[in-house]
Amino acid sequence: MVKKLTYYKNFNIKKNHKKSIILIGNFDGVHLGHQKLFDSAKKHKKKENLKIGVVTFDPIPKMFFNKKLKNYRISNLNQKLSIFKKFKVDFVINKKFDKKFSKIKCTNFISKIIYKKLNPKIIFVSNNFRFGNKREGDVKLLKLFEKKYNYKIINPPTLKKKNKTISSTLIRKLLTDGKLNLANNYLNRNWSIEGVVKKGRNMGKKIGFPTCNIDIENYVIARPGVYAVKVNILNSNKILKGIANLGYRPTFNQKKILLEVNIFNFSRNLYNKKLTVEFIKFIRSEKKFKGIDQLKKQIKLDLKSAKRT
Repeated sequence: MVKKLTYYKNFNIKKNHKKSIILIGNFDGVHLGHQKLFDSAKKHKKKENLKIGVVTFDPIPKMFFNKKLKNYRISNLNQKLSIFKKFKVDFVINKKFDKKFSKIKCTNFISKIIYKKLNPKIIFVSNNFRFGNKREGDVKLLKLFEKKYNYKIINPPTLKKKNKTISSTLIRKLLTDGKLNLANNYLNRNWSIEGVVKKGRNMGKKIGFPTCNIDIENYVIARPGVYAVKVNILNSNKILKGIANLGYRPTFNQKKILLEVNIFNFSRNLYNKKLTVEFIKFIRSEKKFKGIDQLKKQIKLDLKSAKRT
């Protein structure tokens, strides 16, 4: 049974969560590079009998500073929390990243938040971690205050595969380029979107192909097209197979990106239900068909391909 995770919206943590191991970062996607940090933290946890806490930010700072940046996330908060639990994390601080917090002096972040509020024994950060007003704080500055504030900084080298640094930026690019298999390898799981089923225009139903319509919100837009998927309905232990179209439905002249999922051999009403859709295989790119008959013919071919996956 997975241990319950304590969740904080600010830095006012309980006394028993001080003197812990703290990991700081966005952890978008919680990919292999992040997982390497968590594995290392778990070793220290066992060796020194410490708790593990994660400090993360919402929205991702890059999205806060660039309001036009919408489809960016690899994973949402709920997905990150689920993965944190698997890595034996004891508590999470999900700090709202706002204008006031962005203006904090880097030295005040260290003295007033890290030392006075969190008072950790060990801090794990990546080499590119920046903090404070104008991103003036870095790993070197954190190390400068190690003795004064009685913490130890650990910043392992970045994880590389085939001379490429595993990062959230790389995985976003792989997804948008349609290199799903590689993205899934670097995530160490199938990339997935979690969302609520919305009522659509019933276009799929009208052509004999009913789908669940899911708004992808701020998720990164993977290469538009058809995918073989697995679907998990919230509070259900069933993993169902299906096929999905992620895109703009050019045959119907739609302009908004939408995820449409057809679950095989399934007829229940799922409106307002939360689903997790795992992307297993990229089948083909999205394209505009001359008419409904041509579209239906292609759908039959896509179904065969997805069912073989």
